[in-house]
Amino acid sequence: MVKFGVKPRVFLYNRIMDSLIKTGHLDLALSVYEDFRRDGLVEESVTYMILIKGLCKAGRIEEMMEVLGRMRENLCKPDVFAYTAMVRALAGEGNLDACLRVWEEMKRDGVEPDVMAYVTLVTALCKGGRVDKGYEVFKEMKGRRILIDRGIYGILVEAFVADGKIGLACDLLKDLVDSGYRADLRIYNSLIEGFCNVKRVDKAHKLFQVTVQEGLERDFKTVNPLLMSYAEMKKMDDFCKLLKQMEKLGFSVFDDLSKFFSYVVGKPERTMMALEVFEDLKVKGYSSVPIYNILMEALLTIGEMKRALSLFGEMKDLNKPDSTTYSIAIICFVEDGNIQEACVSHNKIVEMFCVPSVAAYCSLAKGLCDNGEIDAAMMLVRDCLASVESGPMEFKYSLTILHACKTGGAEKVIDVLNEMMQEGCTPNEVIYSAIISGMCKHGTFEEARKVFTDLRQRKILTEAKTIVFDEILIEHMKKKTADLVLAGLKFFGLESKLKAMGSTLLGS
Repeated sequence: MVKFGVKPRVFLYNRIMDSLIKTGHLDLALSVYEDFRRDGLVEESVTYMILIKGLCKAGRIEEMMEVLGRMRENLCKPDVFAYTAMVRALAGEGNLDACLRVWEEMKRDGVEPDVMAYVTLVTALCKGGRVDKGYEVFKEMKGRRILIDRGIYGILVEAFVADGKIGLACDLLKDLVDSGYRADLRIYNSLIEGFCNVKRVDKAHKLFQVTVQEGLERDFKTVNPLLMSYAEMKKMDDFCKLLKQMEKLGFSVFDDLSKFFSYVVGKPERTMMALEVFEDLKVKGYSSVPIYNILMEALLTIGEMKRALSLFGEMKDLNKPDSTTYSIAIICFVEDGNIQEACVSHNKIVEMFCVPSVAAYCSLAKGLCDNGEIDAAMMLVRDCLASVESGPMEFKYSLTILHACKTGGAEKVIDVLNEMMQEGCTPNEVIYSAIISGMCKHGTFEEARKVFTDLRQRKILTEAKTIVFDEILIEHMKKKTADLVLAGLKFFGLESKLKAMGSTLLGS
């Protein structure tokens, strides 16, 4: 347009600047604005607001104030909608000081904030951890007799609870009821959690009873703080009484217990407490496969393999394990050094026509590699990639390495390893075993050693690890050679003669 002498209109300039700002090119948008001014065009309110919102999001407050000043001087004062948009943009970036500065500018211009403006600022202050200031703005709103939505009360209650000011949160509940509103479940949930946080479980339980009386649709968030408090205080009788009440109220108790245990073990240091609670509950009939699985996985996470396998033993006695249970058991057995039982668990999953978890595949493959069962590990790698939607990167590169080994040279394998590391995938036991497997089948000792020597020189492999893998390489080559000899003897029909001569080479 410029080349052919066509002067863009204000509308087009606005669209270009808006698109540039929305795609994160603020400086380019400002350069377009300079072209706009050089063309002698006159800004519209939309022009100013595009620039102001862009500068707000970028945190360039002084430049934003300059543009705001030009808007006042050349066109008009921003209206309440424009100021609300500025506050919202600044709040989105977490710049609360700038929000308050814009709020003061709005007052200086004599612009009266409306409901939306108040809601935007109060919400921003509460979510930004400045609930006291948010409460001041709320009181100003009440003083002006502006209709206050129940949602604002909920935001303030949540913020006061998060700030540990449960008394002020309760005052807001009273104010809400006195204003003719009925508290919703979100407000009750916040207050129940707040009372539990300050160890006033009695008051939290009374509020729970209020939700029952008012016929509110209670959910897991309502009861979880109570269950958590009873567990921490070791009040298992109260815990079970609440479970019975939940059953009467139509809660899906076993589903909620699964959510409860998931929440508890979300912090690893609480895992043993969760286990203690479960020991009490299961004798009362409150146990399920998902709960067992949650606890087994949590115990595995903190290194308590023996306890996890003890729970696995209980499940087997009850004939309850599912594929998730066996997947967790595989990892536990591998970590415990019992590769045979890990393989048994894998086979159980296959018998159930299910697929192990990716974590179980990775763990078992590593365990097999550590035990020198390289052929079995490579079979497992192929099985995983054929069975899951997106297998581990190291499994995919293992097959690439096996294919590269067909050239018989180390160079192609090293190229694959370099590509793999560029993709952020670090070589591990499965990768090293793929090198051994591929080279023993298609290459030579020396070519495999060249690969490991290259990795050691680049300090990807330690000298100790290099020695270990060299020993595994020798053993695997011996095994492959023996397999070839046996295959040859069987092919030429010599096995019967060897057995007659008392040879045990071919087995019984």
